Amino acid sequence: MRLDGIIAFVTVVDCGSINEAARQLRLSKSTVSERLSELEHALGARLLSRNSRQFALTEDGVALLDRARRIVDETAGVREDLARRRGAVSGPLRIAVPRAFGDLHLGPILYDFMGRHPDVTVTADFDDRISDLGPAFDALVRIAPTALPKLAIEPLTISHRTLVAAPSYLDRHGRPDTVDQLEHHKAIHYMDRGPDDWSFKAEIERVVARVTPRLRVTSCYAMRDAAIAGLGIAWLPTFHSYQAIKAGTLAMLDIGVDADVTPITIAYQRGPAPPARLRALIDHLKHAFGHPPYWDDGLIIPGRASNP
Repeated sequence: MRLDGIIAFVTVVDCGSINEAARQLRLSKSTVSERLSELEHALGARLLSRNSRQFALTEDGVALLDRARRIVDETAGVREDLARRRGAVSGPLRIAVPRAFGDLHLGPILYDFMGRHPDVTVTADFDDRISDLGPAFDALVRIAPTALPKLAIEPLTISHRTLVAAPSYLDRHGRPDTVDQLEHHKAIHYMDRGPDDWSFKAEIERVVARVTPRLRVTSCYAMRDAAIAGLGIAWLPTFHSYQAIKAGTLAMLDIGVDADVTPITIAYQRGPAPPARLRALIDHLKHAFGHPPYWDDGLIIPGRASNP
């Protein structure tokens, strides 16, 4: 048996298809299929029952799978132990990141990290739809209040979300000072399955404002640009709006409630220690983002305890 055949077998099972396994392993589909066939020939057993659309584990495949996983895990563990001994930061990293946050912030920091560690290769999927850590990734950057109980979670920094509007809009419609006054304004909403309302923390309770939508979109970039164009009020993370706020094309609104605070975290598989390259990336991101994050420098965020 060859190790690359065992790795191909486990990856195909975890990914659910040869095509996806080939993408993850950065191999051609024919190479993955060939390695599976070589493994089956070496074992004298059929491991997968395949057709043009799907596959299923045979009884022999089920019997082999747990042992094959252990072999792959042990091999990876040996490599990581040796890398840690040498103090080496090298090898592949596969991470998933929310799209806009990746474009604006994580991408540039990631490129700096790779410049410092030339033996690290990275596959970064900037996609808002990825909400959990599957077999295709080593780590997942999340902007979400809830934890993932089966995974190790480390905080990177925080995200503040505030109401913003263009000075031109406020000149025409007035500046709201309370939650109730929002009802007389127009909103730029992120389009999802929830209602068109905003929920704010006010002292010990949460208050809800339902604001008539002028625009619904599925892009925070579009929300920011629509707010700058004076179409209405948007509720945006400061990592999206900070440049416009500092440039004066957007103004933050203080309606007597605290800014929404959401942790920005990184999730990875539980174990004795993350790989050296992942540990190095996490430390690099924490230092680069800062706490509070660099994009909040100079902003007077409504309700934040650190404000004078």
